[in-house]
Amino acid sequence: MSQALKRLEDSLGRTLIQRRGAQFQPTRAGEEVYRIATDIYGHMSRLDNELDDRGGELIGSVRLLCVSRVESPVYDEFLAEFRRTYPRVDLHVEVMRSADILSSLLQKTATCGLALCRTPVDKIELRSFLRQRYAMFCGRHHRLFGRQALKIEDLLAENFVSFTSDQIGDALAPLTVFRDQRGFTGRIVATSPSLDEIRRLVFAGYGIGCLPEHIVRDDLARQRLWRLPPEEGLLDVEIFLMWNRERRMNAAENVFIDAFQRYVQRYPMAERLGMLH
Repeated sequence: MSQALKRLEDSLGRTLIQRRGAQFQPTRAGEEVYRIATDIYGHMSRLDNELDDRGGELIGSVRLLCVSRVESPVYDEFLAEFRRTYPRVDLHVEVMRSADILSSLLQKTATCGLALCRTPVDKIELRSFLRQRYAMFCGRHHRLFGRQALKIEDLLAENFVSFTSDQIGDALAPLTVFRDQRGFTGRIVATSPSLDEIRRLVFAGYGIGCLPEHIVRDDLARQRLWRLPPEEGLLDVEIFLMWNRERRMNAAENVFIDAFQRYVQRYPMAERLGMLH
């Protein structure tokens, strides 16, 4: 157990963590201390921006959390325009899993996020950004690569490369449901939270895997990946812009969120995905 936590418990005269062997559970006092500490962190992270008001020019910082491989020309152009318009706003981008993004937003430690979210979450505002169509693929080193007229029955015994969020209850759980409903019997032989690593493992022949169609267009053209049935794909997965409505934002954060929404709404979904030429 951390010595810092032990000192905090001694200072407060309260037990903050119940210890049961290798498991730890926060007490009510521990949960309250955590809530207060999170609020303090949120206020302190904004303090410099609130004090730094130089002649009305927008100054501040934005902490943006996003899932791996957000690929959108509209998003790229928005960032370029925002930089030209607000050159003194700093942007800090961190890549992490959707579940961790939601957790950080609930703790009020980040401005906003770009992440998957299956169901509404209390206090979190959601705005649809990208709608990605997932389909099944194999790689150049897989035995099914290049085979024509395949049917779904030809895939049932194949091993899978899976996202770590491809679990019941997580953001990509519908992929698990699809496999179960169709009677897939292959093992999950490789996992990663990173889309790029899933794509790499599928190419390397570890197994078949589900990937967003617009992300792998170049891989198909270069014959690194091969499209598998069903032809219509598996499902649509949305990436949302999300933020905590109860977090007190600095001016730069408010402008960033508003500008992002206004910019993106000017474009249809296909153009956001880069599918219009």
